[in-house]
Amino acid sequence: MARAALGLGVRELAELSGITANTISRIENGNDAKVSTIEALRKCLETAGVIFIDGDGYGPGVRLRETKPGA
Repeated sequence: MARAALGLGVRELAELSGITANTISRIENGNDAKVSTIEALRKCLETAGVIFIDGDGYGPGVRLRETKPGA
Protein backbone atom coordinates (compact mmCIF):
# COMPACT_ATOMS: atom_id res chain seq x y z
CA MET A 1 0.00 0.00 0.00
CA ALA A 2 2.82 2.40 0.84
CA ARG A 3 4.53 1.94 -2.52
CA ALA A 4 1.25 2.42 -4.37
CA ALA A 5 0.42 5.55 -2.35
CA LEU A 6 3.65 7.09 -3.58
CA GLY A 7 3.02 5.97 -7.15
CA LEU A 8 6.25 3.98 -7.23
CA GLY A 9 6.86 0.86 -9.26
CA VAL A 10 8.77 -2.08 -7.79
CA ARG A 11 11.91 -1.16 -9.75
CA GLU A 12 11.71 2.48 -8.61
CA LEU A 13 11.43 1.44 -4.96
CA ALA A 14 14.28 -1.01 -5.44
CA GLU A 15 16.49 1.77 -6.78
CA LEU A 16 15.57 4.14 -3.94
CA SER A 17 15.95 1.56 -1.18
CA GLY A 18 18.86 -0.54 -2.39
CA ILE A 19 16.69 -3.67 -2.01
CA THR A 20 16.33 -5.86 -5.08
CA ALA A 21 13.07 -5.75 -7.02
CA ASN A 22 12.73 -9.53 -6.60
CA THR A 23 12.97 -9.21 -2.81
CA ILE A 24 10.36 -6.43 -2.77
CA SER A 25 8.02 -8.54 -4.91
CA ARG A 26 8.48 -11.54 -2.60
CA ILE A 27 7.69 -9.41 0.47
CA GLU A 28 4.60 -7.96 -1.22
CA ASN A 29 3.46 -11.52 -1.98
CA GLY A 30 3.61 -12.39 1.74
CA ASN A 31 6.98 -14.08 2.03
CA ASP A 32 9.20 -13.53 5.05
CA ALA A 33 12.15 -11.15 4.99
CA LYS A 34 14.96 -10.18 7.30
CA VAL A 35 14.11 -7.54 9.87
CA SER A 36 16.91 -5.37 8.48
CA THR A 37 15.35 -5.52 5.00
CA ILE A 38 11.92 -4.50 6.31
CA GLU A 39 13.48 -1.68 8.34
CA ALA A 40 15.37 -0.41 5.27
CA LEU A 41 12.18 -0.39 3.20
CA ARG A 42 10.22 1.33 5.96
CA LYS A 43 12.88 4.03 6.35
CA CYS A 44 12.94 4.63 2.59
CA LEU A 45 9.15 4.86 2.38
CA GLU A 46 8.93 7.18 5.39
CA THR A 47 11.59 9.44 3.90
CA ALA A 48 9.51 9.55 0.70
CA GLY A 49 6.47 10.74 2.68
CA VAL A 50 4.59 7.69 3.97
CA ILE A 51 3.24 7.53 7.51
CA PHE A 52 2.54 4.02 8.82
CA ILE A 53 -0.60 3.75 10.96
CA ASP A 54 -0.91 1.06 13.63
CA GLY A 55 -4.11 -0.89 13.81
CA ASP A 56 -6.82 1.37 15.25
CA GLY A 57 -9.73 -1.01 15.29
CA TYR A 58 -9.85 -1.00 11.49
CA GLY A 59 -6.44 -2.57 10.95
CA PRO A 60 -3.06 -1.08 10.04
CA GLY A 61 -2.64 1.29 7.13
CA VAL A 62 -0.65 4.06 5.52
CA ARG A 63 -1.19 7.67 4.60
CA LEU A 64 0.91 10.34 2.97
CA ARG A 65 2.50 13.07 5.02
CA GLU A 66 0.73 16.37 4.53
CA THR A 67 2.66 18.82 2.41
CA LYS A 68 2.44 22.51 3.03
CA PRO A 69 1.16 24.70 0.21
CA GLY A 70 4.05 26.05 -1.84
CA ALA A 71 6.45 23.42 -0.48
